[in-house]
Order: sequence, then C-alpha cells, then structure tokens
Amino acid sequence: MHRVQKLANHLSGSSDHQLTSKPTSAPYNRPCKVLVTGAAGNIAYAILFGIGRGKLLGEHQAIELYLLDIPPMADKMQGVVMELKDCAFPIFTKTIATTDYKTAFTDIDVALLIGARPRGKGMVRADLLKANANIFKGQGKAIEQYASRDIKVVVVGNPANTNCLITMKNAPSISPRNFTAMTRLDQNRAVSQLSDRTGYPVESIRNVIIWGNHSKTQYPDISHGFVCCPKSGNVVTSLRSAVNDEFWSENTFISTVQQRGKAIIDARGLSSAASAANACLDHIRDWICGSDGRVVSMAVPSKGNPYGIDEDLIYSFPVRCSAGNWRFAKVPVSTKSMERMRATEKELKEERDTALAI
Repeated sequence: MHRVQKLANHLSGSSDHQLTSKPTSAPYNRPCKVLVTGAAGNIAYAILFGIGRGKLLGEHQAIELYLLDIPPMADKMQGVVMELKDCAFPIFTKTIATTDYKTAFTDIDVALLIGARPRGKGMVRADLLKANANIFKGQGKAIEQYASRDIKVVVVGNPANTNCLITMKNAPSISPRNFTAMTRLDQNRAVSQLSDRTGYPVESIRNVIIWGNHSKTQYPDISHGFVCCPKSGNVVTSLRSAVNDEFWSENTFISTVQQRGKAIIDARGLSSAASAANACLDHIRDWICGSDGRVVSMAVPSKGNPYGIDEDLIYSFPVRCSAGNWRFAKVPVSTKSMERMRATEKELKEERDTALAI
C-alpha cells in the first residue's frame, strides 16, 4: 500500500492533503468575457445554466456572456437569452446574443467552441472534416483579429481535436497552449464505468487517462489510476487491483468508453448533451482555477510532449493545471499502451492531413 501511495503522490505532484479539492476565489478581478458558440444548440442550452450557477469559474466570478450562432438560429438564441434573464443569475453582468463574429469575439477571455456541422445522412468523415474546416478556419481568424491575446479556447464541436488544430493554425499570434479540445467527457465516462464496476464512489477514482482522439480510437488507460479516500487523499488501492479482472480492463472497459457516444444515440435517439456540457465546465474550471494536483485529460498541442507523439497534433494527454496553465504529466508507458497511443495518433494525422489539404 505504501508503494501505491508513493505512486499517487508522484503522479499528483502533491502531498496527501493537496489531493482534496479546495474552493476557489474569482480568477479574474473584473467580469470575464465568455463566448459560447452554437448557442441555440442542445449542448449550449445545457451548459449556459451551469455557467450561470457558477460551475465554470466559481460563484464569485462575474461574467459577461456572449452567445454566437448562425443567422437562421437568431430567434432561438433570443429565446435562450430570455430564459437566462428569467433565472436572474447574479454573476451575469451582461448577456449578448449575436450572429456577428466581431461582436462575438472582441476581447473574449474564454471561448467554448461548441457549434459544429453534424454528420448528415450519406456523409463520410472527409465530408464532415471539409464542412467543419471552413467553420473553424473562420473562427480562428476571428480569434486572431478580435480576441484577448490570453484567450482560453476549448473546442467541443466534433471532430474536436482536428477542429481545434484548424482554429489554432488560423490564430498564429495566440499562444498554441491556449487552444484545447475536450476529452474530459471521455474521462468522466471512464470514471463512471470504473465506479460501477468497483463500487467505489466517483470522487475516489483518480488518474484515469484518455490518450489521443475524441473518437472510437481513443485509449482509456487505468494503468496509473488509484482509489483514494476523497476526504484525506489516502490511497486505498490501485485501480487494477480494485477491478481485479484483466479481461474487463483491457477489453470491455476500453470498448465501452470508446463507443459510449454511439450507445447514447442508440438509446436516446439524440447525441450526448448534458454530459458533454458538464464535462466542458469541468475542463475549463480545472484549467483556469487549477486541478489541485490531480491529473486530468485534455487534448492539447502535442509540441514538446514526452511520449514521442507527432508534434503537430491536438492530442489528449494527462496534464496538471494551475492558474490558467497546463503541463504534461509524465508517466511510464508500456509497449501495449504505446501501440494503442500510436493507433489514435495515426487517425489524428490522417484527419489533420485531410483537413489541411482542404
């Protein structure tokens, strides 16, 4: 048990008491300008009320909220604004809905790029990449021209990793480290599956890693995970020991997480919305307010990564976050894990090459 605790402290970069979550003060000393795109869509509808309740940057952070969607959705956006106003959220100092890029992106501090073209009937992945390349190229140029130089961007609209790469490449004066894509939904899905399997509460399960693409090639990895006491941070056991079923860990668990989005569509008739919104809130809150020593999964620019992954991708790695910055978490990787990491890297390289050719 002592060895497992030492591993946990190494991965977290902290002592036991730092593993527990702490309340955060307002990260900005002024109203933070937050943009949500695809504002009339289902994910945005789910996320906006979470922002109003302080789930993005804390209950004490004032927010100027900007909503962006395409002109045919303008009336629906106004309906969303009416509902937000009817909630009387005290943290919103201003709420503006627009279809104009200049209005939406000017001096924005945090951008949640949710809107994207969904795959239509008969579309192949190349068609989807082509449709979204133009959208995210335009948004990248708008960020370059209008946004705060320290803007924090998370891309949710799929294919999220490659859409993020396109956005980043069209905003060359902004630090690449300010562009991320969301794989926190996959991490949350993995943690939930492990909680169901082991009986431990979700808050006790740490260091579950999502490698690579937000797609069916992603690699959910429990090799470095452990179970701890949520209050004290003391380690109870490793995740592999808690599961105690190698076949389930290496097969059923991985495929379940990889295919979870499709399973929800099959069961519900609609894609994930509330869970995606919740994960986006988690992603930004940890990035800006800090992850309190916890290792979390974020798709980030791969340049300088310690794993030998192609350095021109947006790839999901284990990271630690503090005060608006993230850094790679270094963990040992087995040959088997590297094979899986390479498989999702291959898909991302193919997506990148297709999108950039367009």
